[in-house]
Amino acid sequence: MNRFAAALLAAALAACAVGPEYQRPRLDVPTAYRAQPDAPAVLSLGSPSINTPAWWETYSDKTLQGLIRQALEYNRDIQIAASRIAEARAQLGVARLGQYPQVDLAVNASRSRSLALSNHVTSTQLGANLQVSFELDFWQRLASLSEAARADLLATELARDNVRVSLIGDVATAWFNLLALDQQLRITDATAQTRQRFLELTSRKLNHGAASSLEVSRAEASLAQAQASLPDLHRQIAQNENQLSILLGQNPGAIAREGLDLQALSAPFVAPEVPAGLPSTLLERRPDLRQAEANLMGTTARAKAIRAELFPNIALTASAGTQSAALADLFTGPARAWSFGMTLLQPLLDANRTGYRVDAAEARAEQALLHYKQAVAQAFREVSDALVARRDFADLQLAQAQQVKALRDARRQVQRRYETGYSSYFEVVDADRDLYAAELQLVQAYRDGMVALVQLYKALGGGA
Repeated sequence: MNRFAAALLAAALAACAVGPEYQRPRLDVPTAYRAQPDAPAVLSLGSPSINTPAWWETYSDKTLQGLIRQALEYNRDIQIAASRIAEARAQLGVARLGQYPQVDLAVNASRSRSLALSNHVTSTQLGANLQVSFELDFWQRLASLSEAARADLLATELARDNVRVSLIGDVATAWFNLLALDQQLRITDATAQTRQRFLELTSRKLNHGAASSLEVSRAEASLAQAQASLPDLHRQIAQNENQLSILLGQNPGAIAREGLDLQALSAPFVAPEVPAGLPSTLLERRPDLRQAEANLMGTTARAKAIRAELFPNIALTASAGTQSAALADLFTGPARAWSFGMTLLQPLLDANRTGYRVDAAEARAEQALLHYKQAVAQAFREVSDALVARRDFADLQLAQAQQVKALRDARRQVQRRYETGYSSYFEVVDADRDLYAAELQLVQAYRDGMVALVQLYKALGGGA
């Protein structure tokens, strides 16, 4: 019978909860991503459910792997996120303590002198009192606050994971930008050297009467144009090195690296197909989406806690202690005192204020819900955009590489014809200008292709 009564009481207390339990909102999840491969796998790049190496280890560039590991250890944003987790964990501890009895110990001693019937009387009063209070959480106000604190801790941990994913992507993007600038600098320097040799050739032809002074001036201007691009490229390289240094958690400075060929570097990882997985799995993989849902859980729980304040607050209080005029008698039987009671506090005049607080809390919960749905839709867009970019940049690289190959052959032929007098000066200038622009565009296409793969990794939620 006692067990039945206890079960009945537990059921009654559960029924007193103000508001329903949290459930994940129903979402309009697409069945496939736009530009998704024809045979998607349920698990994909960066999935935490399969035993795969860290995503950057698929690159053959050991320098990039080392930079990312350094950033994960020393980046200040990562360290700030870890500190916020410690703060949220402490706040959860505070919220949990509210569900337990509160115990206070009071010890007092006083000595006084007063006038009584024309005589001065000196008295001593000693006391020790132990007080216990416990709020009966009928409406689950304290439980909701604890639930909100747990959601905050989860959101903070997921925020750290999101910072980690973004950091890896930022380091990789900065590294590929730096390699692209290095290669554009080498192309520009080689072009300047070629134009210098062409100027010397044109000057010799002028001395022999086979060229005009206009041609020499045009050759000088073409050389100066290439040389003028060099300082700007040096500036961009230094600024990118500074940016990457900050990401690594160090002061701005140079980044040690070898003269890597961007096109050769990109070949191993641009060609393979990366299955995007089913869209529904994105909700579990992306830390920013899980963080948005944790925020929704927290705001929902806080709304429940505030709503519970509309109902009576029931608390049990008890105290036990001693009082005596002499220290030797403080813990004797006659000096002992105790009390036990129950309080019920129902807000009356402040009920309207609490009602407005409930409305505000419910509005915040609605905002968190809309933010979560918006984040989900944005995540689907980011995956689709990354898939489209990766596919189209791969096609662009092939077309751009064919153009560069053809223009190199054309410049070589027209220079030979110019040396023997079969081609005009302007044909040489046009071929050189077109090749220089195409080579820079090819480097940019390879850079964009690699960054698109980084964006795909980030859109899919990162990896180990």
